[in-house]
Amino acid sequence: MALDVGHWTLDLNYFSYFSEIEDTFIRRRGKHLMLSPMDWALIESWKERGIPLHVALRSIEHAFDSHQAKQRKRSVKTLLYCQEEVEAQYAEWLETRVGSHEEAAEEREDKSPFPRDAVLTHLARALGDLIKLGKESYDDELREAVSRAATLLTEIKNDYASAATPDARKLEDSLTGIDRMLDTAIHTAAAGTLDQITAEIDAQLKPYGRHMDKAAFEQTRDNLLRKRLREHFQVPRLSLFYLSL
Repeated sequence: MALDVGHWTLDLNYFSYFSEIEDTFIRRRGKHLMLSPMDWALIESWKERGIPLHVALRSIEHAFDSHQAKQRKRSVKTLLYCQEEVEAQYAEWLETRVGSHEEAAEEREDKSPFPRDAVLTHLARALGDLIKLGKESYDDELREAVSRAATLLTEIKNDYASAATPDARKLEDSLTGIDRMLDTAIHTAAAGTLDQITAEIDAQLKPYGRHMDKAAFEQTRDNLLRKRLREHFQVPRLSLFYLSL
């Protein structure tokens, strides 16, 4: 599937399907681990069955979130760990394709807290910002990440627009996954100024440190750093939290 947007051609091809899943798995695992032939065969089976890329990526993110929440000592070593979640989310995705917009209108209003048009406007605005940033960014790795994000966001936007019963919660999960990928690229791009920005944030938070427990302090620090870096590189926030009604 090739999508022509301005001077960009967003190509979600066979290779992209494999490479995006591999990148997400390695990024969430935290250590570089080559996928096994069985893992590659599993990805190929997902591709051949028509499991959308954004559904597979969202499922992998969710599987790792669940693994971390359970604080298991054993690390995830194979993509097979995510298979059950991919199957479950694909089944749920298929249900969203059943029926027409008219037949599902009442159910959709109950299921989503946001009007479909408002969500699509938000996604279109974010997509436009990503494409603009991709043309202007001077950092090669960030430009590549932004291009990948735009490709994924285009697929997600089209999927949400065509769903009989769109699910805002699932959409938010997909957007969170893209944001995580972008944050990794932003940190790499900011390597030269990261220490300075971190020092400024630490100075800003110092008066409040003794009033906060360690976990809350670290979370606040991370949130401020993420916000500062996104503003510096002008990377749009994708979350529906930033949707304007």
